[in-house]
Amino acid sequence: MVKSRRVHVLLILVLLSFLLIYFLPCSNNAPLEEKPSPVHILILSSWRSGSSFTGQIFSQHPSVFYLMEPAWHVWVKMYQNSAKVLHMAVRDLVRSVFLCDMSVFDAYMSSQRKKSDLFQWETSRALCSPPACDLFNRTDIITAGNCKKICSKYPFSKVEEACKTYSHIAIKEVRFFNLKVLYPLLTDPSLNLKIIHLVRDPRAVFRSRENTVADLKRDSNIIVGSQRTKGEMGPYNTMQVICKSHVEIYKAGSQATPSFLKDRYLLVRYEDIVRDPLARAAQMYRFAELHFTPELQKWVHNITHGKGLGAQAFGIGSRDAQRVSQAWRKTLPFQKIEKVQKVCKDAMDLLGYRLVQSEEEQKNMSLDLLFAQN
Repeated sequence: MVKSRRVHVLLILVLLSFLLIYFLPCSNNAPLEEKPSPVHILILSSWRSGSSFTGQIFSQHPSVFYLMEPAWHVWVKMYQNSAKVLHMAVRDLVRSVFLCDMSVFDAYMSSQRKKSDLFQWETSRALCSPPACDLFNRTDIITAGNCKKICSKYPFSKVEEACKTYSHIAIKEVRFFNLKVLYPLLTDPSLNLKIIHLVRDPRAVFRSRENTVADLKRDSNIIVGSQRTKGEMGPYNTMQVICKSHVEIYKAGSQATPSFLKDRYLLVRYEDIVRDPLARAAQMYRFAELHFTPELQKWVHNITHGKGLGAQAFGIGSRDAQRVSQAWRKTLPFQKIEKVQKVCKDAMDLLGYRLVQSEEEQKNMSLDLLFAQN
């Protein structure tokens, strides 16, 4: 009887062992498949360079959580400092956003903040779809106008909640002037950072900045100091700093680069995007490890082949993108072009923008001659 009971207990133990091995979490067999680490994408550019449009190429992708210029909050709160002094604060904020830690905004925003208090939140498709807003589908192409009308009342906590559900996190930022400032992020084992460096012809940037002087006044003061923004040379002083920063970023990203930058820096010219939108969007998606879906291909084509002339300075809508990108050639006086070319010559030479020598050449030179193929 005792022997029979022992055999019975032994059989039960064997059965339990079998169940533990084959039906419980299999740490002793093949490990559970871990969730892949997010890809972090920084679109690094300057004001009026087509960065809002380029940001939308990423924002509209259903795998991407996107924020437009979160460091705006740093510059608004600490506007009495220089761009150089603010670099570390901006970098720390960007790192926290990449890690979906939105408590970093505690230092720059009210404790009673809502999602709609975040700068340009409505330009993020991720903040206009579940779980940040339940009124659109996650795969929808969502315009900022529609989002702002419907999704503004959700709590700020939805920003972090949404961020944690995406495989790719993208930030568009115009407040870095030195790539070396980002080295700690590029060597951070918790990040998988890729940098897209977007540049635009300085003459086109200058012309666009002239149309948005009031909107950019605070930023210009931070870049060069309030005294150097005054007078006739003020706008050129700002352009000189911006162009110099593009030179430094490009050299650091592409010439004698450290090993941790290998395959993690991509230079893109805005003019090349608008001349061949599908090819350039595909290039950026490959770099960011994203699939270029048919729906997104259609959206990219439509938004760059419309009839609009880009009259709304900070709006993203369907327009004749190539025509808009070249508007400076017909509207900017040659005297101003000469001054821009003088302060930005190094950047133009390095990035493949050719100088024009006369007003006639300005208006008649073909695009193939004006821009070296990249």
